[in-house]
Amino acid sequence: MARLSIRCPGLSCQWRPVPLSSSPQVPWFSQPHPHLAALIKYSIIFGLLLAFLVLLTFAVVESDRFLPAAGIDSYMQRMAFREATDIRDPNLYYGIVVDCGSSGSRVFVYKWPRHTGNPAQLLDIQQMRDLEGKPVVKRITPGLSTLASNPDEASTYLKPLLQYAAYHIPRNKHKETPLYILATAGMRMLSESDQEDILDNLRENVPLDYEFLFSDTHVEVISGKQEGVYAWIGINFVLGRFNHAEEDDPMVEVEFDQASLTETSQVPSILRKRTVGVLDMGGGSLQIAFEVPKSDDISKSLIAEFNLGCDKHHTEHVYRVYVSTFLGYGSNSILKLYREQMANISRSTAIRDPCLPRDMPVEHTTQDGRHVHFKGTGDYRACRTNLQPFLNKTVPCQKQPCSFNGVYQPNIDFKNSEFYGFSEFWYSMEDVLRIGGKYNYKKFEKAASDFCNTRWSLLEDRYEKKLYPQADEYRFRSQCFKSAWMATIMHDGFSFPTNYSSLRSAQLIYDREVQWTLGAILYRTRFLPLKEIQAGILQQQSSYKPPWVRVSALTGYQYIFFLCFGIVVAAIFFYIRRMGGRRISPVRSPLHHVPSMSYFMVDEGMV
Repeated sequence: MARLSIRCPGLSCQWRPVPLSSSPQVPWFSQPHPHLAALIKYSIIFGLLLAFLVLLTFAVVESDRFLPAAGIDSYMQRMAFREATDIRDPNLYYGIVVDCGSSGSRVFVYKWPRHTGNPAQLLDIQQMRDLEGKPVVKRITPGLSTLASNPDEASTYLKPLLQYAAYHIPRNKHKETPLYILATAGMRMLSESDQEDILDNLRENVPLDYEFLFSDTHVEVISGKQEGVYAWIGINFVLGRFNHAEEDDPMVEVEFDQASLTETSQVPSILRKRTVGVLDMGGGSLQIAFEVPKSDDISKSLIAEFNLGCDKHHTEHVYRVYVSTFLGYGSNSILKLYREQMANISRSTAIRDPCLPRDMPVEHTTQDGRHVHFKGTGDYRACRTNLQPFLNKTVPCQKQPCSFNGVYQPNIDFKNSEFYGFSEFWYSMEDVLRIGGKYNYKKFEKAASDFCNTRWSLLEDRYEKKLYPQADEYRFRSQCFKSAWMATIMHDGFSFPTNYSSLRSAQLIYDREVQWTLGAILYRTRFLPLKEIQAGILQQQSSYKPPWVRVSALTGYQYIFFLCFGIVVAAIFFYIRRMGGRRISPVRSPLHHVPSMSYFMVDEGMV
């Protein structure tokens, strides 16, 4: 490249090429615009905001794909569950359930907002929380059954619990708060006359001291079957299995008996969200409960059929649940029976036990006073073999099929089912083996077998170093036996296939302990919304919104979304308008970048 040199002596000019410098000259149109940086910055900000809004929209619409149970609505409710109950809210209602167990009694206070107005929906019942966010629960000992010889003290015995509940519930809500006093195992062991003496005292005296909604039918001794049904209801309610099914929810077809069909509901079957079955093993008993979707010929004593909907003429919430309780099949009861029988069969004072970790010693005194020394061999497979006779599979089965001990059990569709295991199912998997949660047969068998086959001196050393913080000493010493008993019950008793992958052990659901009392109050208050509807609270005017009908949480999220969207659009509009008010003209590059005439004019001798 060269540049022209101009020399003008007088009026004549000469043009000569002169080499350009090595530095290129940038044309004006390629120079940075003074507003370009700000424009890029705001464009990036607006782009990020719009992307956020798109993701928010997707999360609201598709929330059920990511959140369990009822999606974002249920998730927000679980977060709010930990907050203190606002007792100033006039739209909250309360309920009380007293669980009178064998070793003590507990009171649970529940609360719920006004019903949505949809007869197909259930009340949104949750535990009440105090100012510190803790559940309103109180326990006293001993059990109510200890008053069999002094039934006149029954109402005095329950006073600390009822006063505790009355203190937490707003006084103006007492008259509309239902109170249920339900007794379980301890009271069942008493004679009917002793039971009635205690219950009569409560029926007579409780209404004198408290203004709660309380009648004679609100206090009773419930059966093991009722307790199992209530537990099943509570767990499925918390998991959201009674809600309307969404696109990706597992479904099941439920058939109805012709006798259960009414004039207003003649649908022989419906497709609805699949419920979960429940396995619960305590120290003294074992229980199983699951829905039976097929309308089989099953004895009413074995099946509990009930309607959780607020209208008994609608079959959408009619459930048929199989419940069976096995007394004496709890882990502690079987462990005592096992050692007693091992001692009786051997008649020796030194017995090698495959259900104990290797070289672990145990001293046992039999019922007839003999002292027996057990020493562990740590053979997990042999232990399971030794436990087979306790299932009593040889007992005649009056109605096929049977699980064990001659007890009928309907067929389970293992390809389309889901179960939760509580208590011992959780402890056996988590406290020592640390594999609680989703059950995997091979993983569990290996972990249990490895623990049993470990030398006891090494296990003791680990325990003393607090490597098993969740296990107390009794749990640790009985872990080998209890893990073998759990697997025996699962696969040899209830006949779960070893490749079954839809069992989950749990202690809490959504960070809260689920008691059968939740299912009890849900079942016993199910007709309350219908009474309001029939009383004429729901008006027919389309412009009128009943005071007990609340706006769904999803609508609130939509409002937030549209508000954010409006703010972003307004910001973009005002920014464009502001920029449009300014005259933006092309700005050429600074003067020192433009060649002057002197740039081209050199002396003639320079070329």
